[in-house]
Amino acid sequence: MTANTAPVLLDLAPLDAAHFARIEDKVAALMRTRESVVAMQGEALLPLEACIRSAVRPGSTALNIITGPYGETFGDWLRSCGAEVVTVTAPFSGAVMPEQVADALRARPEIDFVSLVHAEAATGNTNPVAEIGAVVREHGALLMLDAVASVGAEPLLTDEWGVDLCVIGGQKAMAGPAGVSAVSVSARAWERIAANEQAPRRSYLSLLDWKARWIDGGRKALPHAPAQLEMLALEQAVDRIEAAGLDTVIARHRAAAAATRAGVRALGTLSPYVVRDVDAAPAATTLRASDGLDAREVVAAALAADPAVPLQAAGGALAQEMIRVNHYGIAADRAVVLDSLSALGAGLRALNGRAVGEVGDVGDVDDVLKAAGAAWDAVIGG
Repeated sequence: MTANTAPVLLDLAPLDAAHFARIEDKVAALMRTRESVVAMQGEALLPLEACIRSAVRPGSTALNIITGPYGETFGDWLRSCGAEVVTVTAPFSGAVMPEQVADALRARPEIDFVSLVHAEAATGNTNPVAEIGAVVREHGALLMLDAVASVGAEPLLTDEWGVDLCVIGGQKAMAGPAGVSAVSVSARAWERIAANEQAPRRSYLSLLDWKARWIDGGRKALPHAPAQLEMLALEQAVDRIEAAGLDTVIARHRAAAAATRAGVRALGTLSPYVVRDVDAAPAATTLRASDGLDAREVVAAALAADPAVPLQAAGGALAQEMIRVNHYGIAADRAVVLDSLSALGAGLRALNGRAVGEVGDVGDVDDVLKAAGAAWDAVIGG
Protein backbone atom coordinates (compact mmCIF):
# COMPACT_ATOMS: atom_id res chain seq x y z
CA MET A 1 0.00 0.00 0.00
CA THR A 2 1.44 3.35 -1.02
CA ALA A 3 0.92 6.74 0.54
CA ASN A 4 -1.34 7.61 -2.40
CA THR A 5 -3.60 4.58 -2.09
CA ALA A 6 -3.87 4.53 1.71
CA PRO A 7 -6.40 7.39 1.94
CA VAL A 8 -8.57 5.73 -0.72
CA LEU A 9 -8.68 2.46 1.23
CA LEU A 10 -8.74 3.69 4.79
CA ASP A 11 -10.08 7.22 5.11
CA LEU A 12 -13.68 6.47 4.19
CA ALA A 13 -16.82 7.71 5.82
CA PRO A 14 -18.68 4.89 7.60
CA LEU A 15 -21.08 2.89 5.44
CA ASP A 16 -24.45 3.70 6.95
CA ALA A 17 -27.64 1.65 6.90
CA ALA A 18 -29.24 3.67 4.12
CA HIS A 19 -26.27 3.11 1.80
CA PHE A 20 -26.11 -0.59 2.69
CA ALA A 21 -29.81 -0.91 1.85
CA ARG A 22 -29.33 0.88 -1.48
CA ILE A 23 -26.62 -1.61 -2.43
CA GLU A 24 -28.96 -4.49 -1.60
CA ASP A 25 -31.65 -2.90 -3.78
CA LYS A 26 -29.21 -2.67 -6.69
CA VAL A 27 -28.31 -6.33 -6.26
CA ALA A 28 -32.02 -7.24 -6.15
CA ALA A 29 -32.55 -5.45 -9.47
CA LEU A 30 -29.65 -7.37 -11.02
CA MET A 31 -31.16 -10.63 -9.75
CA ARG A 32 -34.59 -9.66 -11.09
CA THR A 33 -36.30 -10.12 -7.75
CA ARG A 34 -38.70 -8.14 -5.58
CA GLU A 35 -38.10 -10.44 -2.63
CA SER A 36 -35.87 -9.70 0.36
CA VAL A 37 -32.17 -9.56 -0.45
CA VAL A 38 -29.56 -9.83 2.31
CA ALA A 39 -25.95 -8.91 1.60
CA MET A 40 -23.87 -11.22 3.79
CA GLN A 41 -20.37 -10.45 4.94
CA GLY A 42 -18.45 -13.38 3.54
CA GLU A 43 -17.75 -15.48 0.44
CA ALA A 44 -20.78 -17.12 -1.16
CA LEU A 45 -20.34 -20.40 0.70
CA LEU A 46 -21.63 -18.49 3.76
CA PRO A 47 -25.18 -17.80 2.44
CA LEU A 48 -25.26 -21.16 0.64
CA GLU A 49 -24.70 -23.02 3.90
CA ALA A 50 -26.99 -20.58 5.72
CA CYS A 51 -29.82 -21.34 3.29
CA ILE A 52 -29.57 -25.09 3.75
CA ARG A 53 -29.19 -24.99 7.52
CA SER A 54 -32.06 -22.49 7.81
CA ALA A 55 -34.61 -24.16 5.53
CA VAL A 56 -33.92 -27.89 5.96
CA ARG A 57 -35.23 -29.58 9.09
CA PRO A 58 -34.35 -33.00 10.55
CA GLY A 59 -36.43 -35.82 9.11
CA SER A 60 -37.24 -33.99 5.87
CA THR A 61 -36.41 -35.19 2.38
CA ALA A 62 -34.35 -33.08 0.00
CA LEU A 63 -33.48 -33.46 -3.66
CA ASN A 64 -29.90 -32.52 -4.47
CA ILE A 65 -28.98 -32.08 -8.13
CA ILE A 66 -25.30 -32.71 -8.84
CA THR A 67 -23.62 -31.50 -12.02
CA GLY A 68 -20.31 -30.52 -10.41
CA PRO A 69 -18.38 -30.28 -7.14
CA TYR A 70 -20.61 -27.69 -5.44
CA GLY A 71 -23.62 -29.96 -5.72
CA GLU A 72 -21.63 -32.59 -3.88
CA THR A 73 -20.96 -30.11 -1.06
CA PHE A 74 -24.66 -29.31 -0.76
CA GLY A 75 -25.43 -32.99 -0.27
CA ASP A 76 -23.05 -33.14 2.69
CA TRP A 77 -24.71 -30.12 4.31
CA LEU A 78 -28.19 -31.52 3.74
CA ARG A 79 -27.30 -34.81 5.40
CA SER A 80 -25.70 -33.01 8.35
CA CYS A 81 -29.04 -31.21 8.87
CA GLY A 82 -30.73 -34.59 9.32
CA ALA A 83 -32.41 -34.71 5.92
CA GLU A 84 -32.72 -37.77 3.74
CA VAL A 85 -31.08 -36.83 0.47
CA VAL A 86 -32.31 -37.99 -2.92
CA THR A 87 -29.67 -37.37 -5.58
CA VAL A 88 -30.05 -36.64 -9.27
CA THR A 89 -26.78 -36.52 -11.19
CA ALA A 90 -25.68 -35.68 -14.69
CA PRO A 91 -22.28 -36.19 -16.27
CA PHE A 92 -20.01 -33.18 -15.78
CA SER A 93 -19.90 -33.05 -19.58
CA GLY A 94 -23.56 -32.03 -19.75
CA ALA A 95 -26.57 -30.71 -17.85
CA VAL A 96 -29.39 -32.20 -15.83
CA MET A 97 -32.66 -32.50 -17.70
CA PRO A 98 -36.00 -31.29 -16.27
CA GLU A 99 -37.46 -34.74 -16.91
CA GLN A 100 -34.92 -36.24 -14.50
CA VAL A 101 -36.03 -33.82 -11.80
CA ALA A 102 -39.71 -34.48 -12.50
CA ASP A 103 -39.17 -38.24 -12.26
CA ALA A 104 -37.37 -37.89 -8.93
CA LEU A 105 -40.13 -35.69 -7.49
CA ARG A 106 -42.86 -38.07 -8.63
CA ALA A 107 -41.05 -41.00 -7.07
CA ARG A 108 -40.65 -39.18 -3.75
CA PRO A 109 -43.61 -36.83 -3.22
CA GLU A 110 -42.38 -35.95 0.30
CA ILE A 111 -39.43 -33.97 -1.12
CA ASP A 112 -39.80 -30.39 0.11
CA PHE A 113 -36.41 -28.85 -0.75
CA VAL A 114 -34.40 -28.87 -3.98
CA SER A 115 -30.81 -27.61 -4.33
CA LEU A 116 -29.34 -26.77 -7.72
CA VAL A 117 -26.28 -25.03 -9.14
CA HIS A 118 -27.09 -22.81 -12.11
CA ALA A 119 -23.63 -22.81 -13.69
CA GLU A 120 -20.60 -24.77 -12.51
CA ALA A 121 -17.45 -22.81 -13.32
CA ALA A 122 -15.41 -25.79 -12.15
CA THR A 123 -16.87 -28.09 -14.80
CA GLY A 124 -18.06 -25.55 -17.36
CA ASN A 125 -21.69 -26.65 -17.59
CA THR A 126 -24.96 -24.79 -17.00
CA ASN A 127 -28.40 -26.10 -16.14
CA PRO A 128 -31.84 -25.13 -17.55
CA VAL A 129 -33.14 -23.42 -14.42
CA ALA A 130 -36.32 -22.01 -15.97
CA GLU A 131 -37.57 -25.50 -16.88
CA ILE A 132 -36.37 -27.11 -13.66
CA GLY A 133 -37.92 -24.30 -11.63
CA ALA A 134 -41.30 -24.90 -13.24
CA VAL A 135 -41.15 -28.59 -12.30
CA VAL A 136 -40.16 -27.82 -8.71
CA ARG A 137 -42.82 -25.12 -8.36
CA GLU A 138 -45.53 -27.53 -9.57
CA HIS A 139 -44.38 -30.05 -6.98
CA GLY A 140 -44.47 -27.42 -4.21
CA ALA A 141 -40.89 -27.75 -2.92
CA LEU A 142 -38.55 -24.88 -2.13
CA LEU A 143 -35.84 -24.26 -4.72
CA MET A 144 -32.36 -23.08 -3.70
CA LEU A 145 -30.14 -21.89 -6.54
CA ASP A 146 -26.40 -21.27 -6.52
CA ALA A 147 -26.06 -18.51 -9.13
CA VAL A 148 -22.54 -17.42 -8.21
CA ALA A 149 -21.04 -18.32 -11.58
CA SER A 150 -24.06 -17.35 -13.65
CA VAL A 151 -25.06 -13.88 -12.45
CA GLY A 152 -23.88 -11.40 -15.05
CA ALA A 153 -22.87 -14.13 -17.49
CA GLU A 154 -26.32 -15.43 -18.43
CA PRO A 155 -29.93 -14.51 -17.62
CA LEU A 156 -30.95 -14.87 -13.98
CA LEU A 157 -34.69 -14.38 -13.47
CA THR A 158 -35.10 -15.23 -9.82
CA ASP A 159 -38.81 -14.44 -9.37
CA GLU A 160 -39.94 -15.55 -12.81
CA TRP A 161 -38.26 -18.93 -12.35
CA GLY A 162 -39.74 -19.46 -8.88
CA VAL A 163 -36.41 -19.53 -7.05
CA ASP A 164 -36.98 -19.29 -3.29
CA LEU A 165 -33.37 -18.96 -2.17
CA CYS A 166 -30.92 -17.52 -4.68
CA VAL A 167 -27.27 -16.94 -3.81
CA ILE A 168 -24.83 -14.80 -5.79
CA GLY A 169 -21.22 -13.74 -5.40
CA GLY A 170 -19.41 -10.89 -7.05
CA GLN A 171 -16.10 -12.50 -7.95
CA LYS A 172 -16.85 -14.08 -11.32
CA ALA A 173 -18.86 -12.50 -14.15
CA MET A 174 -19.59 -9.41 -12.07
CA ALA A 175 -15.82 -8.75 -11.79
CA GLY A 176 -16.34 -7.74 -8.18
CA PRO A 177 -15.19 -8.81 -4.71
CA ALA A 178 -15.13 -12.32 -3.28
CA GLY A 179 -15.53 -11.23 0.33
CA VAL A 180 -19.22 -10.31 0.21
CA SER A 181 -22.22 -12.15 -1.22
CA ALA A 182 -26.00 -11.92 -1.29
CA VAL A 183 -29.07 -14.11 -1.02
CA SER A 184 -32.67 -13.45 -2.00
CA VAL A 185 -35.29 -15.07 0.21
CA SER A 186 -38.90 -15.54 -0.89
CA ALA A 187 -41.86 -15.14 1.46
CA ARG A 188 -42.39 -18.90 1.23
CA ALA A 189 -38.82 -19.52 2.29
CA TRP A 190 -39.09 -17.14 5.24
CA GLU A 191 -42.15 -19.08 6.45
CA ARG A 192 -40.29 -22.38 6.19
CA ILE A 193 -37.24 -21.00 7.98
CA ALA A 194 -39.30 -19.48 10.81
CA ALA A 195 -41.02 -22.84 11.37
CA ASN A 196 -37.72 -24.74 11.54
CA GLU A 197 -36.66 -25.07 15.19
CA GLN A 198 -33.19 -26.12 14.04
CA ALA A 199 -32.61 -23.00 11.93
CA PRO A 200 -29.51 -21.13 13.17
CA ARG A 201 -30.19 -18.29 15.57
CA ARG A 202 -27.70 -15.88 17.15
CA SER A 203 -25.21 -17.19 14.61
CA TYR A 204 -23.20 -15.91 11.65
CA LEU A 205 -25.17 -18.47 9.61
CA SER A 206 -28.53 -17.12 10.77
CA LEU A 207 -30.86 -15.69 8.15
CA LEU A 208 -33.44 -15.23 10.90
CA ASP A 209 -31.10 -12.84 12.71
CA TRP A 210 -30.87 -10.71 9.58
CA LYS A 211 -34.65 -10.73 9.23
CA ALA A 212 -35.34 -9.80 12.85
CA ARG A 213 -32.59 -7.24 13.27
CA TRP A 214 -32.45 -5.75 9.78
CA ILE A 215 -35.40 -6.43 7.48
CA ASP A 216 -38.22 -6.33 10.04
CA GLY A 217 -36.86 -3.05 11.37
CA GLY A 218 -37.15 -1.42 7.97
CA ARG A 219 -33.38 -1.66 7.34
CA LYS A 220 -32.77 1.39 9.55
CA ALA A 221 -29.96 0.07 11.75
CA LEU A 222 -27.22 -2.36 10.72
CA PRO A 223 -26.86 -5.36 13.05
CA HIS A 224 -23.06 -5.15 12.91
CA ALA A 225 -20.21 -3.22 11.36
CA PRO A 226 -20.35 -3.87 7.60
CA ALA A 227 -17.49 -5.05 5.42
CA GLN A 228 -17.19 -1.56 4.01
CA LEU A 229 -14.62 -1.97 1.23
CA GLU A 230 -16.23 -5.16 -0.05
CA MET A 231 -19.70 -3.61 -0.05
CA LEU A 232 -18.47 -0.57 -1.96
CA ALA A 233 -16.71 -2.85 -4.44
CA LEU A 234 -19.91 -4.85 -4.89
CA GLU A 235 -21.80 -1.64 -5.59
CA GLN A 236 -19.21 -0.58 -8.15
CA ALA A 237 -19.49 -3.97 -9.87
CA VAL A 238 -23.28 -3.69 -10.11
CA ASP A 239 -23.06 -0.07 -11.28
CA ARG A 240 -20.55 -1.05 -13.97
CA ILE A 241 -22.88 -3.74 -15.29
CA GLU A 242 -25.80 -1.33 -15.32
CA ALA A 243 -23.74 1.29 -17.18
CA ALA A 244 -22.61 -1.22 -19.81
CA GLY A 245 -26.05 -2.85 -20.02
CA LEU A 246 -26.71 -6.31 -18.63
CA ASP A 247 -27.55 -7.68 -22.09
CA THR A 248 -24.20 -6.41 -23.38
CA VAL A 249 -22.29 -8.03 -20.51
CA ILE A 250 -24.12 -11.32 -21.02
CA ALA A 251 -23.39 -11.18 -24.76
CA ARG A 252 -19.66 -10.76 -24.08
CA HIS A 253 -19.65 -13.88 -21.92
CA ARG A 254 -21.60 -15.87 -24.49
CA ALA A 255 -19.24 -14.70 -27.22
CA ALA A 256 -16.23 -15.68 -25.14
CA ALA A 257 -17.58 -19.20 -24.64
CA ALA A 258 -18.52 -19.60 -28.30
CA ALA A 259 -15.15 -18.32 -29.49
CA THR A 260 -13.21 -20.54 -27.11
CA ARG A 261 -15.12 -23.65 -28.14
CA ALA A 262 -14.75 -22.88 -31.86
CA GLY A 263 -11.06 -22.11 -31.52
CA VAL A 264 -10.35 -25.29 -29.59
CA ARG A 265 -12.12 -27.38 -32.20
CA ALA A 266 -9.88 -25.83 -34.85
CA LEU A 267 -6.83 -26.35 -32.65
CA GLY A 268 -7.28 -30.10 -32.29
CA THR A 269 -5.74 -32.35 -29.59
CA LEU A 270 -8.03 -30.68 -27.05
CA SER A 271 -11.82 -30.73 -27.21
CA PRO A 272 -14.67 -29.04 -25.31
CA TYR A 273 -15.37 -31.03 -22.15
CA VAL A 274 -19.05 -30.08 -22.20
CA VAL A 275 -20.31 -31.79 -25.32
CA ARG A 276 -23.32 -29.68 -26.35
CA ASP A 277 -23.00 -25.95 -26.88
CA VAL A 278 -26.37 -25.38 -25.17
CA ASP A 279 -25.04 -26.96 -21.96
CA ALA A 280 -21.85 -24.87 -21.89
CA ALA A 281 -21.57 -22.17 -19.23
CA PRO A 282 -20.75 -18.69 -20.55
CA ALA A 283 -18.47 -17.95 -17.58
CA ALA A 284 -15.84 -20.62 -18.21
CA THR A 285 -15.02 -23.23 -20.81
CA THR A 286 -13.59 -26.59 -19.83
CA LEU A 287 -11.45 -28.61 -22.21
CA ARG A 288 -10.61 -32.30 -22.35
CA ALA A 289 -7.03 -33.34 -22.99
CA SER A 290 -6.64 -36.19 -25.46
CA ASP A 291 -5.65 -39.63 -24.24
CA GLY A 292 -2.07 -39.76 -23.06
CA LEU A 293 -1.83 -36.03 -22.38
CA ASP A 294 -1.80 -34.60 -18.87
CA ALA A 295 -3.88 -31.43 -18.64
CA ARG A 296 -1.51 -30.06 -16.01
CA GLU A 297 1.41 -30.33 -18.42
CA VAL A 298 -0.57 -28.57 -21.13
CA VAL A 299 -1.51 -25.72 -18.80
CA ALA A 300 2.07 -25.35 -17.57
CA ALA A 301 3.36 -25.21 -21.15
CA ALA A 302 0.68 -22.70 -22.17
CA LEU A 303 1.40 -20.45 -19.19
CA ALA A 304 5.10 -20.63 -20.00
CA ALA A 305 4.20 -19.19 -23.40
CA ASP A 306 1.92 -16.51 -21.91
CA PRO A 307 1.63 -16.32 -18.11
CA ALA A 308 -1.15 -13.69 -18.29
CA VAL A 309 -3.88 -15.90 -19.79
CA PRO A 310 -6.66 -17.23 -17.47
CA LEU A 311 -5.92 -20.94 -17.80
CA GLN A 312 -5.79 -23.57 -15.07
CA ALA A 313 -5.99 -27.30 -14.66
CA ALA A 314 -9.02 -28.65 -12.85
CA GLY A 315 -8.74 -29.86 -9.30
CA GLY A 316 -9.14 -33.24 -7.69
CA ALA A 317 -9.94 -36.27 -9.80
CA LEU A 318 -10.31 -34.15 -12.95
CA ALA A 319 -6.86 -32.56 -12.74
CA GLN A 320 -5.24 -34.87 -15.27
CA GLU A 321 -7.90 -34.56 -17.96
CA MET A 322 -9.56 -31.11 -17.66
CA ILE A 323 -8.37 -27.60 -18.50
CA ARG A 324 -10.34 -24.47 -17.58
CA VAL A 325 -10.42 -21.24 -19.55
CA ASN A 326 -11.87 -18.70 -17.10
CA HIS A 327 -13.31 -16.05 -19.42
CA TYR A 328 -15.50 -14.28 -16.88
CA GLY A 329 -15.63 -10.68 -15.75
CA ILE A 330 -13.02 -8.53 -17.47
CA ALA A 331 -11.64 -11.71 -19.08
CA ALA A 332 -14.83 -12.01 -21.17
CA ASP A 333 -12.89 -10.17 -23.81
CA ARG A 334 -12.05 -11.02 -27.41
CA ALA A 335 -8.33 -10.36 -26.98
CA VAL A 336 -8.14 -12.48 -23.83
CA VAL A 337 -9.84 -15.41 -25.58
CA LEU A 338 -7.56 -15.17 -28.61
CA ASP A 339 -4.48 -14.92 -26.38
CA SER A 340 -5.63 -17.99 -24.45
CA LEU A 341 -6.01 -20.00 -27.63
CA SER A 342 -2.63 -18.84 -28.89
CA ALA A 343 -1.03 -19.86 -25.60
CA LEU A 344 -2.67 -23.30 -25.73
CA GLY A 345 -1.40 -23.78 -29.27
CA ALA A 346 2.11 -22.71 -28.31
CA GLY A 347 2.04 -24.98 -25.29
CA LEU A 348 0.94 -27.99 -27.30
CA ARG A 349 3.64 -27.38 -29.88
CA ALA A 350 6.23 -27.11 -27.11
CA LEU A 351 5.11 -30.47 -25.76
CA ASN A 352 5.57 -32.20 -29.10
CA GLY A 353 8.42 -34.67 -28.85
CA ARG A 354 8.43 -34.80 -25.05
CA ALA A 355 7.57 -37.95 -23.10
CA VAL A 356 4.13 -36.73 -22.08
CA GLY A 357 1.99 -38.62 -24.52
CA GLU A 358 0.95 -38.07 -28.09
CA VAL A 359 0.14 -34.45 -28.78
CA GLY A 360 -0.88 -35.08 -32.37
CA ASP A 361 -1.45 -32.47 -35.02
CA VAL A 362 -1.93 -28.95 -33.72
CA GLY A 363 -4.01 -26.60 -35.83
CA ASP A 364 -2.46 -23.61 -37.56
CA VAL A 365 -2.67 -20.57 -35.31
CA ASP A 366 -4.21 -18.40 -38.01
CA ASP A 367 -6.96 -20.93 -38.61
CA VAL A 368 -7.61 -21.22 -34.87
CA LEU A 369 -7.88 -17.47 -34.38
CA LYS A 370 -10.01 -17.08 -37.50
CA ALA A 371 -12.49 -19.70 -36.23
CA ALA A 372 -12.62 -18.09 -32.81
CA GLY A 373 -13.08 -14.60 -34.23
CA ALA A 374 -15.91 -15.74 -36.48
CA ALA A 375 -17.68 -17.35 -33.52
CA TRP A 376 -17.28 -14.15 -31.47
CA ASP A 377 -18.68 -12.05 -34.31
CA ALA A 378 -21.63 -14.40 -34.72
CA VAL A 379 -22.71 -13.53 -31.17
CA ILE A 380 -21.77 -9.85 -30.98
CA GLY A 381 -21.07 -8.75 -34.53
CA GLY A 382 -17.77 -7.70 -36.08
